Amino acid sequence: MKPSLEESIPLWHTLSSEAVLSRLKSTPAGLTGAEAARRLAEHGANELQAVHRISPWTLLFEQFKNVLIVILLVATAFSTFLGHGIEAIAIAVIVLFAVLLGFGQENRAERAIEALRQMAAPMAVTLRDGQEVQIPARDLVLGDVILLRTGDKIPADVRLIEAINLQIEEAALTGESIPVEKHATSIADGELGLGDRKNMAYAGTTATYGRGRAVVVSTGTNTEFGKIAQMLKTVESGKTPLQENLNRVGHTLARAALVVVAIIVALGLFRGQPFVEMFIFGIALAVAVVPEALPAVVTISLAIGVQKMVKRHALIRRLPVVETLGSTSVICSDKTGTLTKDEMMARKIFVAGQMLNISGAGYEPHGQFSRDGITVEPSQPMKLLLRAAALASDTHIGHSESDDRWHVKGDPTEGALVVVAAKAGLNKADLELQFPRVNEIPFTSETKRMTTLNDGPEGVAAYSKGAPEIILDTCIRQLTAEGEVALEGASREAILKTARQMASEALRVLAVAFKPLATLENAEQEMTFLGLVGIIDPPRSEAMAAIQKCEQAGIKPVMITGDHRLTAQAVARELGLLKTGRIVTGAEMEAMSETEFDRQVENIEVYARVSPAHKLRVVTALQKKEHIVAMTGDGVNDAPALKKADIGIAMGITGTDVTKEAADMTLTDDNFASIVAAVEEGRGVFDNIKKYLMYLLSSNIGEIGLMAGATVLALPLPLSAVQILFVNLATDGLPALALAVDPPESGLMRRKPREPRTGIFTRPVLILMVVGGLWSTAVNLGLFTWALNSGRSLKEAMAMTFVSLVLIQFFKAYNFRSDRRPVLNQPFANKWLNLAIVWQLLLLVLIIYVPFLQEPFGTLNLPLDYWVITIILAFTVSPVLEIAKWLVRRGWFGKMG
Repeated sequence: MKPSLEESIPLWHTLSSEAVLSRLKSTPAGLTGAEAARRLAEHGANELQAVHRISPWTLLFEQFKNVLIVILLVATAFSTFLGHGIEAIAIAVIVLFAVLLGFGQENRAERAIEALRQMAAPMAVTLRDGQEVQIPARDLVLGDVILLRTGDKIPADVRLIEAINLQIEEAALTGESIPVEKHATSIADGELGLGDRKNMAYAGTTATYGRGRAVVVSTGTNTEFGKIAQMLKTVESGKTPLQENLNRVGHTLARAALVVVAIIVALGLFRGQPFVEMFIFGIALAVAVVPEALPAVVTISLAIGVQKMVKRHALIRRLPVVETLGSTSVICSDKTGTLTKDEMMARKIFVAGQMLNISGAGYEPHGQFSRDGITVEPSQPMKLLLRAAALASDTHIGHSESDDRWHVKGDPTEGALVVVAAKAGLNKADLELQFPRVNEIPFTSETKRMTTLNDGPEGVAAYSKGAPEIILDTCIRQLTAEGEVALEGASREAILKTARQMASEALRVLAVAFKPLATLENAEQEMTFLGLVGIIDPPRSEAMAAIQKCEQAGIKPVMITGDHRLTAQAVARELGLLKTGRIVTGAEMEAMSETEFDRQVENIEVYARVSPAHKLRVVTALQKKEHIVAMTGDGVNDAPALKKADIGIAMGITGTDVTKEAADMTLTDDNFASIVAAVEEGRGVFDNIKKYLMYLLSSNIGEIGLMAGATVLALPLPLSAVQILFVNLATDGLPALALAVDPPESGLMRRKPREPRTGIFTRPVLILMVVGGLWSTAVNLGLFTWALNSGRSLKEAMAMTFVSLVLIQFFKAYNFRSDRRPVLNQPFANKWLNLAIVWQLLLLVLIIYVPFLQEPFGTLNLPLDYWVITIILAFTVSPVLEIAKWLVRRGWFGKMG
């Protein structure tokens, strides 16, 4: 799209309506059809440009850039060339499985822009040639004058030139939970944030009340909505810690394979062994040193974690995110709809000189009134107050069978008044039948009140609600427990002080008054003050417990919201989120240098009045401190930060399509507590991948050590190539896969998060791997040497060594179920491991005793005493590993991973 006219004058809210129209060369009657067509051709359509998509073929090719996949393909080619068809098929299936899984997961990337396109208003009512016409929103141009009515989605960024009781819901863009009252007068302050530009309306927001007229000042990607789309385009998504770990493992194993194979083959050739025999030997070793099931096992572990998390209300888009979530150290959470219910609720009521608390949740018309913790029944003054508040409202509540929830039809704040009246037994529909409305004085941003006249048994009465100072100015009496009394100056000031105190608790305070025997002319004169109602978007009841669990797990929760400072502070304190840290506003962030902000970011617990760019800055600063950052949110404004964060978490119920597509994970119940469950699953998955790697690489060390030792000692090959491949592909396979689904260890959520970039191979893990591998090498090499020196044939010695190596790995599988707990702690809790070992034992017996398998595998019938010797020697690895774990628990080898 070509540059827009507005680029030179970005602060439209500071100009008068006339000046805006003049700058855009437009009139209150709009543009002519010809001029609109010219501008459309010059500046382009009012739509978001789709990001260039990566082709499926490119995505598929990307899967083969992983060094492990490349090694596996080479191994497959060699196995096929050497005639090992079964082994080649097994490797090829694993490669295909890993490639297709990776391709399928990444094929949904970069769809956030498409969701943004769909959210744009499809049609708009504009003035062309002085006439109202409905046109596609994409055809709007700068200078178009559009008409706004209740329920309209704003199709572009506009400057209001007329606003009649106009209120716009901007929560998806600014995070403000209450519809914003709009006006058409200019605002001098050029530093105001989006949420405070009351004479502007932005693309993607919705008019909830009133009507207006506006001139288009920004279209397409130049709108605030479009800028978010551009931010989504430019934000880079880094690799997860798991991906980085696996890449490091792959490169290390590849180098180790080449070095070890080259040395052993060179020594064999130097001793005069046949070239072909040493070539086969080298290929077998190369295959053995690479954990060929690594991509498959990791994928399976993550996929199983995903399935478990779906049952716990968390839906994952990319498999590696499961592990990343388990290492999360900071959760940046939006307030509205995430930590709070995004449902206005009356929390306190001041009536007859007493402050009462109101219980209940959301828009459900059930709750109690209490004073000092003691439940009280609604008094007559309270019933009159609530009747007046409900009758002076246009909103209704209703129960939806589809989602079994209560909803408001109309303004959320009025909905809170209707709900609290219902809690006192005053149903809005019944009240309207008993006291039908005969006239009204509608709310305006100037009067800041609404008054209705309702007929009743005692005649027409006026009921009014609005800002406390406005309502009090029209009252000469107040209702007390003893009845009506004169409203004196001291009482008036006391009421205003009470209202200010309630406001300091982040309550939106409304005053209510009435006048009996009223007419339209005197309805708002000489009224009787009934009381105050304090309304808030309440914290979720489960969010407090979830935050406590996060803190026990070493995760720091941070609130990031577009709401005002007082509101954010009150909600954060109630949730237990604000403790010793600071509250910082977007304006204060702007005043901080990068260095200063980076220094303070870890001490800030609440951010208020922030924009999408601020949220990105917070996430980026935390990542600079080596934190793994999760960002939760539901509005369009959260999408860029969700994508930048190590893991973005969207809300499934209240979240927009944009956030769901930009996020890595979606909470299907919008429950903050589900994040804790997801963290537990993520930690369990990482633990299981670590168990698998410890077991498999320790086994491979044992295999390589055995072959290398025999070569150095100038002994015959202790295993044939087929035996090596069987041990590596078959014996290592099923037990390793079973470890990938091992039940989680107790105390997972009492551990602190891992150091972000530590990886799997901590010093204790390496110690256990090496100890297990070296002991396996020593036992099997010793057995092979003893068998040869005791007069047994080479075939018998090889068969005994083959059986011993297999059995050692069976025992190690149980030892490596934990790198910290003793093996006797629920040793058989993993039923899949038990079944895998039984199956592999059956295969081993068949290979030893079935005649047609003996020849290809180089085995023979082993007598009982051979079995006794090999079993005893193989079992010794278990106590050796337990001694090593005991030393690890006592810190001999450094901090545990």
